[in-house]
Amino acid sequence: MNLTLANGLRIVVAIAALAGAALFLAGCGGSGNAVSVPQVAPASVFTLANFTPSTPVAAGQPTTISFLVRQPDGKPLTRYRTGSGPHTGVHLIIVRDDLAYIIHQHPPVRADGMLSQTVTFPAPGPYRVLVDLYPNIPGAPPNFQLYRTINVAGAYHPQPLPPFKENLVVDGYHIDMKGHPNLHAIQAQFVNVGVTDPAGHTVTFVPWFGALAHAIFFHQGSLDYFHTHICSANAPNCGALPGLPATRITGHSTAPGKLTIGVLVPAPGTWRLFLQMKLGGRIITAPYTLQVGS
Repeated sequence: MNLTLANGLRIVVAIAALAGAALFLAGCGGSGNAVSVPQVAPASVFTLANFTPSTPVAAGQPTTISFLVRQPDGKPLTRYRTGSGPHTGVHLIIVRDDLAYIIHQHPPVRADGMLSQTVTFPAPGPYRVLVDLYPNIPGAPPNFQLYRTINVAGAYHPQPLPPFKENLVVDGYHIDMKGHPNLHAIQAQFVNVGVTDPAGHTVTFVPWFGALAHAIFFHQGSLDYFHTHICSANAPNCGALPGLPATRITGHSTAPGKLTIGVLVPAPGTWRLFLQMKLGGRIITAPYTLQVGS
């Protein structure tokens, strides 16, 4: 499973020099004091640089998103994890603020660190662009996220999230969550899903971006984020993410048409689960609305 920390985590490497403060008090008949103010060096952070587009874009037309990641020392990040699993390179995940639409891609990394991906925004409105990173440099965390916002021109009509529904039909495929899950924040849990094709037959899952299925969670309002993977039994690089022990909560599939999803969301409230898999040569996205208790 790919555990990705929520709450808009940014990895900060701060070096601060803190000076002592001295307070001097005079004797009877008067007083005086002097305080030395601590001098704190600015934090050094990973940031998104050269990000485009910087102006509103059009819905329904291809838009190229490009950027690089700048390291705390100012140099572009060029080395990312590689391999057969999904915990490699960069996830580019774009979601509209009302959680009505999602785009999920893995842009290639150029030798100079630039990343570029062409996407098509389905409708007007503000979109959170989440760059989910897996650096491969000494001393860096194994995974963190950076953010931007892209505005898509036109009248934005936010859609209320629909209530939970067990059985969803997407492009003729039936995705059935077995029962209404009783989820709680900061508790590792599993939910089961069955998938059948338009003819009613159980499907055979095929790998897509290193996993049989991806479960991408966003918190309504705050857009906190959690991302997990459903792995086949013979995919050793699918569920492990070095440095994050909680990634042992790995989803799996033991039979055709059956998915077990690992869930470990960080906060209570309403969450939108986008369950994605590749079926019949195309990507199927099943959106669930989940209530998570404290």
